Amino acid sequence: MTARTLTRQLIDEHLVSGDPTPGEEIGLRVDQTLTQDATGTLVMQELEALGLDRARTDVSVQYVDHNLLQADERNAEDHEFLRTAARRFGLWFSKPGNGVSHPTHMQRFGKPGATMVGSDSHTCAAGSLGMLAIGVGGLEVALAIAGEPLHLRMPQVWGVRLTGDLPPWVSAKDVVLEMLRRHGVSGGLNRVIEYHGPGLDGLSAMDRHVIANMGAELGATTSVFPADDRVAEFLRAEGRADDHRPMAADEDAEYDVTDEIDLSTLEPLIARPSSPGNVVPVRDVVGEPVGQVVIGSSANPGLRDFAVAAAMVRGRQTDDGVSFDVNPSSREIFSDLTRMGATFDLISAGARIHQAGCMGCIGMGQAPATGHNSLRTFPRNFPGRSGTPEDSVWLCSPETATAAALTGVVTDPRALADELGLDGRLDLPAEATVNTQMLAAPPPPEEAARQELVRGPNISGLPDFPPLPDTLDLPVLLAMGDGVSTDEISPAGAKALPFRSNIPELAEFTFTRIDETYARRARETGPHAVVAGDNYGQGSSREHAAITPRHLGLAVVVARSYARIHWQNLANFGVLALEFADPADRDRIDQGTVLHLTGLHGLPGTDRIVATDDDGHEFTLTHRLSARQVRDVVAGGTIPQLARRGAGAQE
Repeated sequence: MTARTLTRQLIDEHLVSGDPTPGEEIGLRVDQTLTQDATGTLVMQELEALGLDRARTDVSVQYVDHNLLQADERNAEDHEFLRTAARRFGLWFSKPGNGVSHPTHMQRFGKPGATMVGSDSHTCAAGSLGMLAIGVGGLEVALAIAGEPLHLRMPQVWGVRLTGDLPPWVSAKDVVLEMLRRHGVSGGLNRVIEYHGPGLDGLSAMDRHVIANMGAELGATTSVFPADDRVAEFLRAEGRADDHRPMAADEDAEYDVTDEIDLSTLEPLIARPSSPGNVVPVRDVVGEPVGQVVIGSSANPGLRDFAVAAAMVRGRQTDDGVSFDVNPSSREIFSDLTRMGATFDLISAGARIHQAGCMGCIGMGQAPATGHNSLRTFPRNFPGRSGTPEDSVWLCSPETATAAALTGVVTDPRALADELGLDGRLDLPAEATVNTQMLAAPPPPEEAARQELVRGPNISGLPDFPPLPDTLDLPVLLAMGDGVSTDEISPAGAKALPFRSNIPELAEFTFTRIDETYARRARETGPHAVVAGDNYGQGSSREHAAITPRHLGLAVVVARSYARIHWQNLANFGVLALEFADPADRDRIDQGTVLHLTGLHGLPGTDRIVATDDDGHEFTLTHRLSARQVRDVVAGGTIPQLARRGAGAQE
């Protein structure tokens, strides 16, 4: 038998349709799902629209970790809707304050060898346990909960061999920042990153979580690590030793793409504003003034990530000009920190301790002052994501962040350690403080069937979108450049997030970070198009970035290339995603150009179409949609297509 990568083993075990050749569409059986509150309300409405009786996965969990600031009644009403919907459809429910979904799921439910999809782009973090975990749009999660397979293009497998050991004051965040330094935010597009090699021995399961989490920032489908002794050690500490299953690539497995990192050669790295790919050595930016430091998020969620910060500030006071914020990533980790005495060290040093959740990572509080640098152990620093329109957010390790909190400027943690005599040794508990009291198990089926959904006035219904016409004349309302993120299409933050369940209200925020007039102009125009450069829709998995422009009349997007999840979300909600056959054509289209497209109903039989403008210029446009996806788009989206299929079956 041919030697297989770990990725291929996981795919082969779950393959239900298709040929697992890179570029071909495949269908995979899904074992677990993850939803969070910023995306979960739509998932629950989609389950309702699908007529689901009960979840058909092994494990499905609804977390409340994003919309935690209850400035008014809206977020609290969403939480109650999610709690009752989880009971109705047979999902676990993780209460507000229990923790960020990714580390909490890893602690309680993650299982080597399982597949998982989640309505959060950082679902890929579970690859740290030897899972095939993929971030997707909410509708695909709803379909998986209903027992449908996940459809995706078979990715290439990118083998990254790790050797050596990390030097002192260099940690897992610096490993993934090195990947971003080398390959940028689209280097992993249509690839699974599979880490292997002797360097793994020095990386704990939570260290691997840090690296796997930010595979999303590389644009990767997911990241995968072997389920080895370090994973077994983690599961034992969580009281789940029986869930371990040894898994690794076959000895002679061959990868489609290869890379190698000698961990011993790495140094502290930092991503400058305003892209995770804008990575430089910390030594190149030493002395930059810092006004805020935030420790936490799913990108650095492990106990050691907080414990190392506590050890660095023990007996010291942070700089007067720095706000030092700490967001515990789970209640369990907060308990362990407290048991160690590390919480006392942080508080004594001036730390502001916040509740266990995403918080500033999604722009829910902790917005920095304009013109002040904010160093964060977060995964993303897209413009305005922090909640401050003109922000200056840098991404780094806990060691680099804490060094800046102590000095008030960007500081190489190695130099600070020498100056203060820090040795970096940590005495972490061998067993976690396991507490499952904030996880509500699904009720028995007969009890679940009686559960009514508690729907507050801020929760709207799913929009009903019309089919795609065969011919369209579309004004271009926005002509954008490269790297437009879903944060720029449908912003997060304390102003917008409370409307996640209210599409008409949320639509008013659409593209406001690019053009504040877009929503008004879209309503006045009706059907329209937007054009963009490379990597359109990078970042968050939020399907709102497809739904709200669609609600305002967006029919077609034409870009040089797309981020994977957003490309699929557009198809799910009936927006046609086209690409320029000649990338230079992007620069020939301006805002106000009218594109004429015909023969759209023939797209299942061709991958290209010719568009013209009012001056007669022609643009050859292509698409990468499967015949299944084209049928969904023509029907007005996946839900209308499923409804049509169901009606046909009844007839």
